[in-house]
This record gives sequence, C-alpha cells and structure tokens, in this order.
Amino acid sequence: MKGARRAATLAALVTLPLGAVPAVASAAADGPLFTDGEAQPVFSATDVVRESLWVRAPVDSDRDGRDDEVYTEVVRQKATDRGLKVPVVFFNSPYFSGGNDVANHNVDVELYVPNKRGGHDRRDGSVLKAQADERIAAAVGSAAGPNAGPITSGRYEAYFIERGFAVVYAESLGTGKSTGCPTSGGRNETIGSKSVIDWLNGRAPARDAAGSPVKASWSTGKVGMMGVSYNGTLPNAVASTGVRGLETIVPIAAISSWYDYYRADGAVVAPGTFQGEDLDVLAEYVYTREDREICKPVIAEVAAKQDRVTGDYSPFWDERNYVDDAHKVRASVLAVHGLSDWNVKVKHVAQWYEALRRNGVEHKIWLHRAGHTDPDTLRSPEWRRTLNRWFSHYLYGVDNGIEREPKSTVQREDGSWVDEADWPAPGTAKAELFPWAGGSAKGALRTSQLPGRPVVESLRDDSSKTAEALADLPSSGNRLSYATRAATTPLRLSGTARVDLAISFDRPAANVTALLVDRAPDGSSHVITRGWTDPQNRVSPSRTKPIRPGERYRVEVELEPQDYVVAAGHSLEFVLISSDYDYTLRPKPGAGLSIDLTGTAVELPVVGGAASLRESIG
Repeated sequence: MKGARRAATLAALVTLPLGAVPAVASAAADGPLFTDGEAQPVFSATDVVRESLWVRAPVDSDRDGRDDEVYTEVVRQKATDRGLKVPVVFFNSPYFSGGNDVANHNVDVELYVPNKRGGHDRRDGSVLKAQADERIAAAVGSAAGPNAGPITSGRYEAYFIERGFAVVYAESLGTGKSTGCPTSGGRNETIGSKSVIDWLNGRAPARDAAGSPVKASWSTGKVGMMGVSYNGTLPNAVASTGVRGLETIVPIAAISSWYDYYRADGAVVAPGTFQGEDLDVLAEYVYTREDREICKPVIAEVAAKQDRVTGDYSPFWDERNYVDDAHKVRASVLAVHGLSDWNVKVKHVAQWYEALRRNGVEHKIWLHRAGHTDPDTLRSPEWRRTLNRWFSHYLYGVDNGIEREPKSTVQREDGSWVDEADWPAPGTAKAELFPWAGGSAKGALRTSQLPGRPVVESLRDDSSKTAEALADLPSSGNRLSYATRAATTPLRLSGTARVDLAISFDRPAANVTALLVDRAPDGSSHVITRGWTDPQNRVSPSRTKPIRPGERYRVEVELEPQDYVVAAGHSLEFVLISSDYDYTLRPKPGAGLSIDLTGTAVELPVVGGAASLRESIG
C-alpha cells in the first residue's frame, strides 16, 4: 500500500469512523433529528470546535522509555460546548502526513531451497538485509515529515458533522505528529488506535500542546470506525481486541491478515501493481514522524522477521492476523470490498466475514465490481443512505430495521445491484470439473473424471511472460489449459474455488499458479480469479518441507474468492502456470511441472451446485 500515487488515492478515498449519541428519535434543542431512520443534516458543518491533542497509549514501540502518544484531532459541533453529547466518527490513518520514496524488493530472484540441514540460505538472507538497510537510509533522507495543516476528509467530514456525529482523526504510531514506530499491522499500532477509543470513554489520558489534560466530556463513548485500505484495516485490528465503546466498524478494501496480503500459502506474493512491496517497505514509507533515527532498528527487525526467504507463516505474522481473534469482536461490521481488487484481494473480506458470522457478530457485506475504492465513488446516494442508517442504528440506537434486512448487496456484471440473504449466495455448493488430455493446446474440462491409467502433462516455467499472455496463447509449453464447452445457461460462482493437483517437479523449488478464465465467443478472455502456492508448504503455510524432484505430491491451490457469472455462450477455462509475472517471485525460466490428470480436480463454488454445473456445461 505504498507510493505517492497510493497516498493521494487513499487520502481521497478516506471513509471515517463514527461515534455515539444518546438514543434519540426526534429533534431536541441543539440535538439530532431522525426521519425514516436516518440522521438529518441539522447542524452546521462550519460552526464547530476543533481540538488537537495527544492520547497516551500503553506501549513503548520506539523504546525511548516513555509511553507512545497518538496525535489526534477532534471536530465537533459547537452545541457540544453547551452540554450536547455526540457519537464519534473515528478515522485512523498512517497516511495523513504523506510518505517517503522507498524502493521495493527485487523479485527477479531464485526460489529458496532448504539446505541439507533444513536451515535458511544465509547468503540470500544477508543480501535482503543489506537491501533493507539501504531502503531505510533512503527513506530517512526523503521523509515527508509531519503534516503542518489540519487533518480533514473532504468526502465525509461535513456529511457526518451536519448529522450529529463528531469526527475524530488520529495519526498511526510512527507517522506525522505521533510518536512510536510504524510496524505494518503490528500490535503496537492496534494499541495506539484502541487508545483513542479508550480516551473517548474516559479510560486513557490525553494532553494538549501545552501539556494540560484533555477530556472527551462531550462524547457519549459510542464509537464507529471506518476507512479504506490501511485506514480500513485498523478498524478490523481494533475490533479484534473487543474494546468496549467500539460499537461498529465499516472496513472498506481492508486487510484481515497481513500474511495474506504479502504471502500465499508459503509463496511470496505481492499486492497487485506493487510487485516487490513487503511489510518493511510499507513501514518505511509511512515513517513520517520528526525523529528520523529512532525507528530504524524497529523497521530493521520487521525486515528480518517478515522472511522473504521461506515465506513461512510464523508468530510474527500471527500477530497481524485478525481473523483468529474474530471471537473477541463486539462491534457490528459492515464490510465492503471490490471484486476486482487485486491490491487487497477478496480473500481478506471473505475470510473475515465468514469468521464474524461463525462467531455470531452482526454483519452485512457490500461487494462491488470495481477495484480498490470507496463505494461512495460508485453509488453515492444508496451508499450514504446505507451508511447513515447503519450508524444511526448502531450508534444512536434508532430502530430502523437495517439489522433485519438482507445481509448481502452485490453488484452484477451489468452494473445492477442485487440484495441477497447472505454471501456466498444461498444455494452455493461445491461442484467439480476434471481436466482431459491436450492441455499444451486446449484440453477439455468436464464434469466426469478422465478414466484409466495416469495421464501426465507437463509445462516449463517462463517467468518473463504474464499469466494473461500465457492463457491466450493457442498452444504453449509454458502453460496447461483446459476448457469447458460453451455454457448453455449462465453459471454463477460465489465463494472460493480450489484446485487439487497430483503434481511433480523436476527441481526442488517452483511456484505454482492456477487461473480460472472466462473465454468469450470472440476469443477474448478475462481472468476471473487466480491463486498461488509454494509446494514446499504443501503440509502447512508454517512449514517448509523439501521437494524431491520426480516425486508426485498432492498440492492444493486455493484461488481468490469471487462472485462471477459465466454468461451463456462463454466457456470456463482452468489454466496452470508456474510463476506469475505480476505477483510471485520470478526465478530464471526452466522449472518443469507435471500433473497427473487422473488425480487432478477443480472444485468450484457453484450457485445450484453440481446440478447447475451439469445443466450449464454438460
């Protein structure tokens, strides 16, 4: 999530958290007004009180012997000086003070092969550390520095202020005027953000620039958080602590586990369009506090512990996994994601949403067909009405029925929007397809399994070619491709597809990438979804287990979740490649992969299950 372009985009996309107000159903003196369950614009967006303060967080991430402090700005109605208590729109971000010019990691490298003792390749590790040290030095030399002006959101501040919500902004630890260090999702950042909610509830101290105590006596203590990308990830993180007072969150295009942002089942995998970025690069990018030296050791530790060598899941990554703490969440969640978001991939919202549902958290989901963006840029009137009703209910206690409405809103391929009971779509069930011989050109993909003895087909890695280019070649030795017959009826996929491979390798290390492709009658194609794995992690993402060349293994590739309709007349293709130019590490071409078609299956999440699949493609 780094780069000047990204910072500018995120600043524009910012969606703000919300606070709490007494349950009011009609206007009172200087108070809020609700009509049809929605807060009305009865306050002036300019007649406000603005405060700047520092909230003390019970963590010392910069190791200076003092608690970190979170720089916070408050925007509230003047009526709060006359006794009105209001809820808060809390928006937390590491981007308010911009970012640094930081180089990404080199991805044109060979893959890790465990040595005979099972240890790491120390030569590669030392090269990575040297590169990290150079990036840290460069970042220190080009720091953007703390923001001199007030923090604001042109998109949402006036909207919420007018409707009786105060707005609170805070700079994440290690950024801008906050102290502490940025750690790309580390626990210190969560504690820093949580501390602002504690302050709003009288549980944490704060001071102004003169050192005088500041209390939030105007706050009801009810808080909502909201934001896009990293700014939406922080609400997920804070909600996973179970902090009291956080009544609801609206995470948009948000990360739910940082491992799944920079890794995939043991493989080092980049966020879309940011090939070579990693946790350390992002931490260096947002390191904009005035002290340009104090956090260098902390960021160097991030660089070492993220482990771009093995790609294994570890306690370091587990600290940044909010899904595992979904059982602690007290806040309701309105989750929003783009089905074309290859930066923060759809897996993040899918696994978070499922974990919340499993743990009885009140939930709702919006899925649009755009990429890494705020739905306010796509469907503003409907989005703001949903947002207003959501916060009016969970922060004001207005009984507007939103919690009883369909849980899922999905934008379809033609731009229309559909409300459904939940997501994945009701009636979705697993259905299998099986490849038949001919994959170097175009093999068949059928509902029946290839009979008889093992049939082996092979490809050779060429990391210099994009996945899309390989999928469109009429024949190639660098990919295997299998296609269904043209669909006679529309075929809807809703959820997570998987490919179960019977596979062998001629080298001890290789990337494995699987694609599902929509092929139109005119031959044009669209990659529906894709997935990656490191076969050395075939047992567990936490464990690298050597590959013996020539030995056959069972390897599963989980593809990114999706909701997609294959139109009548189109065919569905399964394409297997090794390295994915835009996402994986890119070793020199040459690794050979061979699959046994009689032991390979593609599992699809089909609305209507196997019966619908057979009806559509036979």
